Amino acid sequence: SVVAGKDAGQIYEGEQRFNLVVRLHEGAAKDVETIKNLLVSAPNGARVPLSQLADIALVEGAAQISREDTRRRISVELNVRGRDIGSFVKEAQEQIEKQVKLPPGYYLKGGGTFENLQRASARLMIVVPLALFLIFVLLFTTFGSIKQALLIYTGIPFAIVGGIFALFLRGMPFSISAGVGFIALFGVAVLNGVVMVSYINRLRGEGKSITDAVKEGAETRLRPVLMTALVASLGFVPMALATSAGAEVQRPLATVVIGGLITSTLLTLLILPALYEWFERRKSAQATTDSG
Repeated sequence: SVVAGKDAGQIYEGEQRFNLVVRLHEGAAKDVETIKNLLVSAPNGARVPLSQLADIALVEGAAQISREDTRRRISVELNVRGRDIGSFVKEAQEQIEKQVKLPPGYYLKGGGTFENLQRASARLMIVVPLALFLIFVLLFTTFGSIKQALLIYTGIPFAIVGGIFALFLRGMPFSISAGVGFIALFGVAVLNGVVMVSYINRLRGEGKSITDAVKEGAETRLRPVLMTALVASLGFVPMALATSAGAEVQRPLATVVIGGLITSTLLTLLILPALYEWFERRKSAQATTDSG
C-alpha cells in the first residue's frame, strides 16, 4: 500500500470525483532502506521494522503478466513497412533460431496481422480450387463438350504464368491480395476464350469449313477480345501504381490481373484458334476412321 497507494477517501471538484490516495512520495518508494525501516504492527501490539519480517531487495520484474490458454505470454509488437508480412516473419524466425537460444518451455508464435494472413491463406487454398472447378463445370454446361471446355480452360495456365511473371518483375511476393487477383483473372481469361470459341462454333454451324471458320472467327473477334483485355487492364493501372494508404493490398492484385491478361489475351488470339482447328481435325479424322 505504501508503494502502490491506498484509497483514503474522495475529492469532489464540481461534478467530477477523484480518489484520494495515500502513499510514500516517489523518492521514498524507490529507496530500499526506507521500505526496510517501515514499522509494522505485530499481533502483541509492538511495532517492528519490516526488514525483520521479510527480505527487502530491489529487483527487475514483469510489469504485467499476460496469459493465453493458461500459459504465460510475452508480446513483442512491431510494424512492418516496405515488404510483406509473411516473408518478414519467416526471415525473423530464421534469424531468431540462429542467434537466440530459447529456454525450455518457450516457443515463438506469430499473431495479429500475420495470424490473420495464415487464416486467409488457408481459406484461399479452398476457394481457388473450388473456383477453378466451378469454371470448368460452367464451361462444360455451356458447350456440352469436355474437349472444348478444356480448350478454353488452357487460358488459365497462361494467365497464371503472366501473373506470376508480373509479380516477379515488380519484386512482389505472393500474397492474399495477389491470390484474389488470380481469381478475378481466371474469369476474364475464360471470358475471352468463350467469346472466341462460341463465335467459331456459330460459323461452323452455318456450314463453313474448319479452316475458314477459324480464320474468320479469329479476325472478327480480334477487336472484342482486345477491348475486353484493355478495359480490364487499364482499369487496374491506377491500383498497380498506387502509393497511398492500402497500396500494399492494391498493387499485387492489380499487377496479377494486368500481367495475366497480357499472356491470356495472346493465347486467345494466337494459340486458341490453332488449338481449336487441331482438336476439330482430330475429331473429324477419328469420326471418319470409325465410320470406315
